[in-house]
Amino acid sequence: MQPFTRRQMLAQTSCGFGALAMQAICQQAVRAAESPSAEGLTEGGSAADLRPRTPALPARAKSVIFLCMSGGPAQMDTFDYKPQTTDKKHPGSDVAFQQRGESGMWVSDLLPEIAKHADKLCMLNGMHADTGNHAQSFLQLHTGEKLRRRPSLGSWVTYGLGSENQDLPGFISLNTSKPAVYSSGFLPNVFAGTPLGVNGEDMTQATIHNIQGDHLSVVQKRAQVDLIQAINQTHLDSRPEEAALEGLIQTLELGYRMQAAAPELLNLQSESEETLNRYRVGQQETRGGCKQSDFGRQCLLARRFIESGVRFVELNHGSWDQHSNHRADTAANCAAIDAPIAALLQDLDERGLLDDTLVIWGGEFGRPGLVPEDGKDATGHNHQGFTFWLAGGGTRRGFVHGKTDDTGARAVEGKVHFRDLHATILHMLGLPANELTFTYEGRAHRLTGPDGGRVVTELIA
Repeated sequence: MQPFTRRQMLAQTSCGFGALAMQAICQQAVRAAESPSAEGLTEGGSAADLRPRTPALPARAKSVIFLCMSGGPAQMDTFDYKPQTTDKKHPGSDVAFQQRGESGMWVSDLLPEIAKHADKLCMLNGMHADTGNHAQSFLQLHTGEKLRRRPSLGSWVTYGLGSENQDLPGFISLNTSKPAVYSSGFLPNVFAGTPLGVNGEDMTQATIHNIQGDHLSVVQKRAQVDLIQAINQTHLDSRPEEAALEGLIQTLELGYRMQAAAPELLNLQSESEETLNRYRVGQQETRGGCKQSDFGRQCLLARRFIESGVRFVELNHGSWDQHSNHRADTAANCAAIDAPIAALLQDLDERGLLDDTLVIWGGEFGRPGLVPEDGKDATGHNHQGFTFWLAGGGTRRGFVHGKTDDTGARAVEGKVHFRDLHATILHMLGLPANELTFTYEGRAHRLTGPDGGRVVTELIA
């Protein structure tokens, strides 16, 4: 009898490997059916998968789009109108504003397209944070912590709710080079954001890293993954409490399924020319010798991902850190985001998605105003008073909450901290903001920190 070669042995026994994998998957399904669907997660349970879960509270929203304006947008030149009201000139708005829509909301002339949707917006003019340092405040905006590596907002949301599409990530982060934006921290890896594109990259060429690979057929890829997963499952069975290991196994399986689903979503050829023009896809400008990120493509991809059941999508646009050339750079940034965001709001509304999609706009802090007559064209950082806005997802439309003082320097009414914003977002998704926890190093952790956050019920319709 001729001995088997290694190639022959693998070919003859591949069906056996598939059977082992199927057994492992069936065992996993049984465990999933027996595990708690919602309550267990709030107690630091180990359900490291993206199965959709029923929220503990009545939910007004089921998905999130976060429009992150990195660098600190100038609130007094965009949404917080601060005209000169006394004979003594003081810092304030340096561009023209108009009252928009039936609500009469003040919106800058730098944002004429977004202004058309003023009656969809819920404006927060009393935001404040702990620090005016970019890195620390950006981290706190995303994770609730200023210094330590912790799970991001998107990871907490997918941990609490799972995803409605098991062939795509629950959390996608567009155009970022900052891992803090999409890190799952101590949560299982399956809840981490999938980064798509990096800062300044031409989004027309953007792909999800390592998702392609045509050297194997579909059947061969499936057999390969089945074999690896069977071995992984056997390893996990001897370590049932290893949530991180379970998350890695889930991530590998998700990566395989994404190879079929993701490329189609990234291909915008099915969109009409009219749609591409409304979003300004491919019409990004070049500033300082560098091509800016294609923000219109980000917005259109966000709509497509939300339609496909992705739970949380973050878009990033920067930099709004205008320490010089403030007027020109603010105008350029506004021009880059204005039409794409307006198109996104229009499409979400017309497709019936805005009712249960919470859209969030803002950055890590704001900026001081300018005195129009003094000729200066530079601003600093202002974490004591700045603006965010929300739209959809059960928020009050055409509503303004909070205010800063006459110079926009400090929030004086309706103050909302990042912890309160996080608590409100979780609450609107049906998650108990201060009870959604994960046990790490023997202690229960939560997004809203040791002191918890306040749900800003004034924002809810």
